[in-house]
Parts: sequence; structure tokens; C-alpha cells
Amino acid sequence: MEEFQKVVDFVKEQYPNKGFISLHEPIFIGNERKYVLDAIDSTFVSSVGAYVNRFEEMMAEITGSKYTIAIVNGTNALHLGLLLADVERDDEVLSQALTFIATANAISYIGAKPVFIDVDKETLGMSPIALTKFLEANAELRTDGCYNKGTGKRIAACVPMHTFGLPCRIDEIAAICRKWDIALVEDAAESLGSYYKGKHTGVFGKVGIFSFNGNKTVTCGGGGALVTDDEVLAKKAKHLTTQAKVPHKWEFVHDQIGYNYRMPNLNAALACAQLEQLPMFVENKRELAAKYKDFFKEVPINFIEEPIDCKANYWLNAILLDDVKQRNEFLQFTNDRGVMTRPVWELMNRLPMFKNCQTDDLTNSTCIADRLVNIPSGYRVK
Repeated sequence: MEEFQKVVDFVKEQYPNKGFISLHEPIFIGNERKYVLDAIDSTFVSSVGAYVNRFEEMMAEITGSKYTIAIVNGTNALHLGLLLADVERDDEVLSQALTFIATANAISYIGAKPVFIDVDKETLGMSPIALTKFLEANAELRTDGCYNKGTGKRIAACVPMHTFGLPCRIDEIAAICRKWDIALVEDAAESLGSYYKGKHTGVFGKVGIFSFNGNKTVTCGGGGALVTDDEVLAKKAKHLTTQAKVPHKWEFVHDQIGYNYRMPNLNAALACAQLEQLPMFVENKRELAAKYKDFFKEVPINFIEEPIDCKANYWLNAILLDDVKQRNEFLQFTNDRGVMTRPVWELMNRLPMFKNCQTDDLTNSTCIADRLVNIPSGYRVK
């Protein structure tokens, strides 16, 4: 337990004068109050307003995408992205078992079925090697797309996720998807401010999505965004997220099933103020990660660093313990002493609603799931 106490002491040094150190909490030190009050005074607090437009412009500029659509949360953004990728009921969607439940849930909303592919140890995201291996063993190309030879179902899309803000090898995954005629929907919910080979995450596929939940690097309470370079898809996304209402000054005509998915102007006001501070937030978090990296060189616990060719936002820092027993002991020890730590999410294929989904061997996913722990990663007030 001596090594565990060293971790507790070091974390408390990074967050002095705090009785309980949370995993990640929002920080509001910019124009948040000013913009929210301005939105209230404007009376435009729902899905129409100047801050919604400004948010979309800021996200397009930050990510380098041509179009951004403001969404009420990241899960809905992913659901919409899959719809834009023409995923239909009974299709299959390739994803990863090591992910947050929203990824698999969004696939299920359509009536499609997830197929879980293993991750890389270095990135914690989908492995292009495992993806290729699975497709070569299980898939075939037909004139109308890619199909699973075993189930006969169409493999309509692939949803890799940038775990904890660490970019996966997304360029290789994109190339594999093009080869197999599979739409790439990039789950960048956790990676705002992260770059892979100089490009922001979320812009490598047909669409990319982001989350602005209360625990993210940038938050507006709830909130999400969808980015794309496809003008047709962008227009369709905006139409679907506003209940598919045909534009008219007073008539209510809807031409297809739509969704109430637009981000409210009130949330967008908060988001705009937070986005103004994104470079500062990321710099602060990267400084913390560098401190962790140096600290864990002297402690026999493996700290997960950003992969090669990446600049990560280090949304959540992570360490690997020796085994599940040591992991559980570490979780108990740290939380008992006022330092919040948590294990990674339960693998999707271990959950009752996804236990019958097809997987590959998930060797790395299983190893990581039994050993990984997230440690405090929030902004440090200097």
C-alpha cells in the first residue's frame, strides 16, 4: 500500500486545499455567466438563437470541418450520425467493446446490431489490425455493400471511439472502411482538442460527433455536435434535428420523421464561453499529464501516454495496475482517502443487452478492462 499512498499524496499536491478530489469537474472562469445572462435577456433560450449559430461556427473553425450542427447531447449526435450514414434496422455496425454505453445504445436506437472489435493497447481505441482481421475472416463485398458472411446482414458502418481523448489510428481505419465500402462515423465525444497527425479528431469519416456533457473538457451541461464536410448531409442533419419541419413563417408541415435534437441557445451560450478557453484548458490538462508521466516513472504503475503522431487533450488520465485484484485494492484505497478514481467502463459484450453480439477475441479489451483505472484529471486552478 506504500505505492498507493504515494499516488494519493501526489494527487493531493496537484489539487491543494481540496477536501475531496473528483475525477473531473467543470470550471467556469470566463464569459460563461455573461453569455448565459445575455441569452436569457434575449428571450431566445430554446433551439433558435445567436449563440447556437456562433457555437456552430466556432466548432467548425476548431475542428477544421466545413459544417457543424449543434445537437442536444453526444448520444443523440451519434444516433443522427448513424442515420446520416444510412444505417437501417437489422444492419450491423462495427464498434468496440471498450467504450461508453452511449456508443452501443445509439446503434441500438436504429434497430441495428453492434459488432465488437478489439482495441490497441497503445491507443485504447479500435485496432485497425483487428478490424482488418475480422473483415477478412467474416465479410464479403457485394454490389450493394459489405456483408457479414455468417449472419447475412449488411455491415453498414464503423464507429471507432477516441478513448479518454487519446486518438486511435483513425487514418488506417478510414482507409479500411473505404476498401470495404463501410461508412465511417467517428465517435470523438471525448476528444475535443485532440489531434492525429495534425488533424483534429472527428473529421476523418463521413461524420464525426462530440459531447459537451458536464464532465467533458468543455461543457455546457448537456450538449453535442456533429461535424461533416458534406453539404448535403449537413442540410439533412439540420432538417432532421428540427423535427423535419419544412421552413415556413407560420405553417407546420413536416416531410418525414424528425427529432427534437437541437441544442438550446441557453446551453450554446455556455458552450461558446467554454470554447473560448479550450486552448487554455487543454494546455492545463497536458501539463498535468506531463507531471503524472514523470511521477509514474518512479512508481511501478503504468501511466498511459498519448500514442505516437498524436496530441491528446488528456480528458481523463489513466493507469494500468497489474491485475483485477490490485486494481480493486487501488480503487478502495484511493476513494477511502478522498481521491476519486474509477475503473474503465464494463465491456459492452459483458452487459446483458449486448451479450449475444458478435465479437472478435477482444484480447486487449479484456486485459485493459480488468486493469485500467482513471485518476483525477480536472483543470487545476493556479
